[in-house]
Amino acid sequence: MKKFFTTLSNIWKIEDLRVRIINTLLFLLIYRVGCYVILPGVNHASLDSHKAKEGLVGLLNMFAGGAFSNASIFALGVMPYISASIVMQLLGIAVPYFAKMQKEGESGRNKINQWTRYLTIAIAAPQAVAYLHSQIAADALLISGPAFTIMNTFILTTGTLFIMWLGEKITDKGIGNGISLIIMVGIIAQLPGAFIVEFQSRTGGQGGLITFIVELIALIGVVMFTVLIIQGTRKVAVQYAKRIVGNKQYGGVRQYIPLKVTAAGVMPIIFAQALMFIPATVAQFFPNAASNGILIALSNYNSWLHNVLFGLLIIVFTYFYTAITINPNQMADDMKKNGGFVPGVKPGQATAHYLDDVISKITLPGSIFLAIVAIIPALVSLAGVSSLFSRFFGGTSLIILVGVVLDTLQQIESHLLMRHYDGLMKTGRIAGRTSIPTTSGTSSPVI
Repeated sequence: MKKFFTTLSNIWKIEDLRVRIINTLLFLLIYRVGCYVILPGVNHASLDSHKAKEGLVGLLNMFAGGAFSNASIFALGVMPYISASIVMQLLGIAVPYFAKMQKEGESGRNKINQWTRYLTIAIAAPQAVAYLHSQIAADALLISGPAFTIMNTFILTTGTLFIMWLGEKITDKGIGNGISLIIMVGIIAQLPGAFIVEFQSRTGGQGGLITFIVELIALIGVVMFTVLIIQGTRKVAVQYAKRIVGNKQYGGVRQYIPLKVTAAGVMPIIFAQALMFIPATVAQFFPNAASNGILIALSNYNSWLHNVLFGLLIIVFTYFYTAITINPNQMADDMKKNGGFVPGVKPGQATAHYLDDVISKITLPGSIFLAIVAIIPALVSLAGVSSLFSRFFGGTSLIILVGVVLDTLQQIESHLLMRHYDGLMKTGRIAGRTSIPTTSGTSSPVI
């Protein structure tokens, strides 16, 4: 414990790290204050009965830190930017123009970022109109008509762009990935309320205090298991040939390529969730089809059919997203250009096949893990846990929380190690190993 507090003291002694942490906290504070600024023309007192807590809307409300149900200027959150980033990643694979842009270095990344901003506006504006007409009841409006829609569409779209700007500033001037931290803070903001609701429910007669303590222990166990898997890597040995340049010798050492077990991150769960919301949407817009037994089962988040199909989709999307983010051929080419080779494997195409085989083998347990984590909330909900509290037992929210916290701690540790201080993660025994860089060709803005 003394060593832990010594490490915290060392963090505060490093001026650059101290300034970055303070900047991050101030930017996040601005975001949280904005989540409580209500749209003009909306009566906040009439919104309590219209707060969304279930299904897709409940998930969006969690990612937006409660701003979605509060009719805040940040109600759309950062999800339009996330959607735009995913689209740009897919375009970089399918469209040669964007694929060429990705290889142009810094100038290419700047162009892609600019396209992403334009696409964010194109996605946020229609979502703002849909939000105003579907999520705000008529009795909560102080004004109505086209003026209300046009004004608040502009405000909601601008709010999303402002959050995107905050995220970029956190990444540049703060610590950690800005967009990921904003999403994490939004999720954590819902945690105290979930704890209170579950505690009141248990102490009110449904299981008692002992049951609540058991739930907390189970939650800690799930978090520990998630940390273990997310940090899991398969190290591939790479030997570099010796080169003599002048009086210096380069190469001749063995290094490792760390291949993550969950290289796809949280994206397979997001893709699968998007598809699983289709039956509920069909039932909503086509009342005649709502009586179909299969459609009802697929729309019920606690049914075995919904969860089995959900798990299978996650496994499929894990392989798909891993394939588009990790390119074994490019890794093999880069290795060959730098004079590296995998011991016992010929450079070039044979190395690419070897890496592809290793990635395929470690992706299977990673995909099964993601599927299990994704359906845990449904399982604990069947056990009597409240729907709001059950979301923290798995799914997108848990993986985002664990991934962002670990990434931020690793960045803090790198600052400490550069100045010859003991690392935080080593002292706190949080990760059990030093930071390992990712090998993904492209990365999600979430994790």
